[in-house]
Formats: sequence, structure tokens, C-alpha cells
Amino acid sequence: MCGIAGEIRFDGSFADAAVVSRMVTCLAPRGPDGSGVFAQGPVALGHRRLKIIDLSNHAAQPMVDPELGLALVFNGCIYNYPELRAELQAKGYRFFSHGDTEVILKAYHAWGDACVERFHGMFAFAIIERDTGIVTFARDRFGIKPFYYSQKGKCLRFASSLPALLKAGDIDTSIDREALHNYMTFHAVVPPPRTILKGVRKLPPATVRRFAPDGSYRDRVYWAPPYERNPGDSAVTREEWRDRVLEALRVAVRRRMVADVPVGVLLSGGVDSSVIVGLLAEEGQKGLMTFSIGFEEANNEKGDEFIYSDLIAKTFETDHHKIFVPSDDLIGALPDTIRAMSEPMVSYDNIGFFLLSREVAKHIKVVQSGQGADEVFGGYHWYPPLANSNDVVGDYAKVFFDRSHEVLATQLGDDWMPASDISRELVGEHLLREGAATPVDRALRLDSQIMLVDDPVKRVDNMTMAWGLEARVPFLDHELVELAATIPPDFKLADHGKGVLKDAARLVVPSEVIDRKKGYFPVPQLKYIAGPYLELVQDALGSQAARERGIFRQEYLDKLFADPSAYITPLRGSELWQVALLEMWLQSHGV
Repeated sequence: MCGIAGEIRFDGSFADAAVVSRMVTCLAPRGPDGSGVFAQGPVALGHRRLKIIDLSNHAAQPMVDPELGLALVFNGCIYNYPELRAELQAKGYRFFSHGDTEVILKAYHAWGDACVERFHGMFAFAIIERDTGIVTFARDRFGIKPFYYSQKGKCLRFASSLPALLKAGDIDTSIDREALHNYMTFHAVVPPPRTILKGVRKLPPATVRRFAPDGSYRDRVYWAPPYERNPGDSAVTREEWRDRVLEALRVAVRRRMVADVPVGVLLSGGVDSSVIVGLLAEEGQKGLMTFSIGFEEANNEKGDEFIYSDLIAKTFETDHHKIFVPSDDLIGALPDTIRAMSEPMVSYDNIGFFLLSREVAKHIKVVQSGQGADEVFGGYHWYPPLANSNDVVGDYAKVFFDRSHEVLATQLGDDWMPASDISRELVGEHLLREGAATPVDRALRLDSQIMLVDDPVKRVDNMTMAWGLEARVPFLDHELVELAATIPPDFKLADHGKGVLKDAARLVVPSEVIDRKKGYFPVPQLKYIAGPYLELVQDALGSQAARERGIFRQEYLDKLFADPSAYITPLRGSELWQVALLEMWLQSHGV
């Protein structure tokens, strides 16, 4: 895993290597093990390297293959690269390295942009064809790896982070009003192509974009699984689904063991990360390093789940590391956490993952993590109310949206409100697409293809890569997700959610981590804002920059300041933290 950047000129002029170097410097935390810039005519590519597979310099990037006439920058990991390499060698391709980067180059030459359909992994890459001038961008099925870009006239720039593009300069940093509506309504999720800044966009997941030499392009969505029942599965029992899920998860975990360095686990103590530990133990991994984090209590809400992570660590005899964060350390780390965000992300998990990753990176370079299980197997509390819905758009909005369009109009300044409820329109368009059999299927599809990409997945990438730590997510193995999409929703919603996954987990881990109330990454200090945390957000929202922006009505802010704990969103988030986080993010990036 690494950081990539580049500039493409479609007007015949030379690309600016110095600009790309500035972006690469900004990406240094993502790739502390090496860097490189390649410039030739209208193209300049940059890369920061985190050495995981093929630790030699033969796998350095940007990777140029003069024989094939291709140049590549790539961020991510192709887990099935050994099998693809063997297939390509059988076709006559010769390799000068031993990693996955060169496999992408040869696969692209052999199969064109259809190569992405053969990849098991997480990836964002740009390939330049020397002889045709064609440029190809691609992003993995779940957007696990980020891909931001900006375009002004015939100059196109891209990078693994939004702040890197800002370092390139010449960006429209005005706030995108529609993205602001998404942020305040759709639980801080801003779907592609938008970001909170008008001048920066992002490539959607599961998308290949091919540019002609004149800058025109076409997009191809290469993966969109049906959320419907297979006719041949009508007699499949819950036990048979359990066995299918367990086998697919075994394969997913096994795939993500590929590395030339040790692989550990971020262990929360919940069923998702616990079953990953159990399956790695099944694979015979000894001395597995596991890591857990906890915070101080606040408002009588516990700040850790060590009792469960300790149980898993003991059961599977892992090399376990517990990290406890005092409140003073938490508030001190908030500015760096916010600077590490490519976009404002409101979840309390961010600070947890940031501080956990800081400690984990002292021991190891790669971890597996449990993100995605709730979206794939129906673990969230908002799915059961949708089971018998006759208005899936309205009912989803009731259980997931932070506020209605009408309420938002009383909170945002007049200049910041779109004329229509664009967030509900966006969600409605996706929910009502063909290819999902039931309201729950529609919600699972939306959450796994839209919400997941720009909330949990983005959060984990940003916070782990801030410390040069690669996080792999087996629950987002696309074959596992394709299987899960065909399972009847009743089997997923059973046992208070993730029923069929819990059935599989019972064959692997102790029941104590399964038969308990669902936990979240608890950071109660950011939910019940008081003391120095209240002073922090008041300073941000009362600053001259915030007043000049005028995003929020002062009467709304005054209510939040007077009683922060009284304003909690339906998803148990602090409204005050949500509005303050946006302003702090803007200020931290000089906007």
C-alpha cells in the first residue's frame, strides 16, 4: 500500500514534475519506505512506497515497462497476484520483479481494462499508454483505496488524498453546497464524485475511466452484484448458508495473508474482528499480534471493550497489545487526527483508529480489520425496521438521516441551502434501482456500495495510512459479498443482526463475544462534549473564519453550546461535534 499522484496534460504541454513532487511529499506518511517521480512529456507520475510485497527496488514505482510501452502508479494490494503471474507467464510474459505491481502492468497489456475483473484486492491505479496517449484510472469494487482528482482546463491532477491535491495549488476551495447537504443529512457521507470542496472530485468505486489524448473520457462500472435470490437456492437451509459463509470467509482471510512481512489484527472484541483472529489461528499462524484500544469513561458510558478482546487474545494465544488513552492524550491528538482526514469524517472511530494505528505501526506494517461485516450481513439497528417497509426511501431516511431537509433549513445559513432535498433524492435514486429484491436488500446494497465507501472504509484508510499501516478488510472480499447478497434477509436479521455470520462464528470463537449487545468504538468524550472539548469546539465555531463563512445560524450554535448532550442524532452522534468537525477540518487544511 502506498500513495500515488500525477499530472496529465491534454493540451500538448509538458506536465509539471515539481507539482507532482509537492503532492508526493504530502503523501509521505502513506509510504515511508521510498519515493519516486517519473516525467515524460504530458505525463508526470509520483509515488510513495510502503514495502509489503517484494521488498526489493525492482518493485519500486512509478513502474515503467519500456517493452510494453506502459507506465503505472498503484496503491493497494492484489491478493491473487501469484496466480495471475503464473497465468501471464504461461502467455509468454517475462517479469523483472516479484510483486503485484508488475502483474497489473502485464495484466493490463494482456486483457486491457477488463483486467480489473480478475483482481482480488484493493487498488487505485493510473496506467499511461506511451504509444496511444490513452490514460486509464481504476478503483477497486468498494473504494477501499482512495482516488481524488482535480481538473482545470486541459490539466488533470490526481492523488491518494485531498490534502495532496491542495498542495499542488490552483484548486477551487469553495464549499460544495450539495456536498454540505450530504454531510449534514446523510450522516457525513458525501458520495462520489463530490467532495466538500468544489474543486476536488473522486473516482467512484468499481469504476474504470479511460481518457483519450484530447481529454475526453468514458466510465465503465465493472461490478454491481444483484441483491436477489438465486432460484436454485430456494431450499438452502440456514445451516447450509452458515457453512457457505464460513468457507467464503476462510478464503477471504487466507487471501489477505499474502505479504513479505507479518500480518496482525485490529481486535475490538466484537464478533467481526474476533472471527478473523480465530480463522488466522486455524490457518496455523503463530505469534499473531493483536491490538485493542480503550478510552476513559464519560457520562457513565464505558470507553473500552477490553473484557472481550482479552478473552479472544487468551483463547487463541495471541501476542496481544492493549492501548489505553487518557483523556488528556485524546484531546491532544485531535488536531493531527483531523489533519489526517482527506474529508471531514464525523465518526468518533477516527480518533480511535488514529491512535491505535500510531501504536500498531511501531510493531507491524499490515493488519486485518473487521470493517464491512455490518453492511454486508445486516448488523445495524436500522435494517429490521425496513423489513416490511412500503416506502423504503422514506423509512430509510427516518432511521439513518441525521436530520430532515426542513430541519436543516433552520440550521444552515440561507446561502447554503439547496433548493431541493438533494440527499434524499440521491438516496432514493439508488434505493429504487433494479436488482434488489426486498427493502432490506435495497438498504444493504446502498450501505455497502455508497455509505461504506465514504464512511467506514475511508476512515480506516485515512487513519491507518497516516502512520504507514496497511489495513486489509476480509469482509469486503467481493466473492464473499456476492454470496451474502443472495442470502435471504431473514437469515441476516436473525439474532439481533448478522444472524448467519454469528452462526458461522460460533464454529470458531467463544459464544461470549457473540451473544452480547453490539458494541461500537466507544469515545464518549466526543459524544458528551464538555470541559476542554467544549472549549475546543467553541473556539473553532466562534473563529473569524467560521463567522465569515456563515455556514451555521448563530441561534442554532447557541443552542448546541448551551446543552451539547441534548442534541444527539438518530445514529447516536453529537450534533455539536458534527458541525464543529467540519469547521475544524476546513481550518486545518487552510480553507
